[in-house]
Amino acid sequence: MSRPAGADRPVPRTYWIAGTAVLLALLFAAAATVAAASGGGSADPGSSASAAAPRTPGLRSPDAGFARDMAVHHQQAVEMSFIVRDRTQDEAVRTLAYDIANTQANQRGMLLGWLDLWGLPKVVADEPPMSWMGASGGHAGHDTAKPGALMPGMATKEELDRLGAASGRDAEVLFLQLMTDHHKGGVAMAEGCAQQCETPVERALAQGMVDAQRSELTLMEDMLRQRGAAPRG
Repeated sequence: MSRPAGADRPVPRTYWIAGTAVLLALLFAAAATVAAASGGGSADPGSSASAAAPRTPGLRSPDAGFARDMAVHHQQAVEMSFIVRDRTQDEAVRTLAYDIANTQANQRGMLLGWLDLWGLPKVVADEPPMSWMGASGGHAGHDTAKPGALMPGMATKEELDRLGAASGRDAEVLFLQLMTDHHKGGVAMAEGCAQQCETPVERALAQGMVDAQRSELTLMEDMLRQRGAAPRG
């Protein structure tokens, strides 16, 4: 019986490094959500620190803006991962796609959960994407989004359609290229929150996203090289 295409291809060592980073980020995110739900502190009940309620982020704060924008950004990564899962039998690509979908779906739920805890909407109609980043990357970052893409790094509808129509190596290469772009945009946004967000657990979660996605960027570059391709641009 013939083996699926790519079944004999060795999984690069960086896969295990990235997988560990993803797992650690996911575990931290779970702990962060519990901390946020409980107010983020463990002061003695009789202390003045515990008597003061934790400050709730404002509607247009970096904390709320990041939660809203990254939830949208993550949703597309999950969508692309599910698409490629059905377009290839390559075990390394399918495993990476599963890890990305699982991690980012969980993180997305946490981000939306924080908005619920803060009593803030998940969508603000007149808020441009990434405007919370200000001069450090908000409007400037949004200006770098390609035509048809909501935020930097995000794929267009046409690119998603191409991925859904591709198969085998073509699907693998396109997925890895699209996800590389996606991660680069996500890292820039997460770095913005790590620097600007005031909620400690959200700021730390953002840094965890930066670390994990940088590891996956290295992994995806290796996987593209194995397939005779390279990241776009």
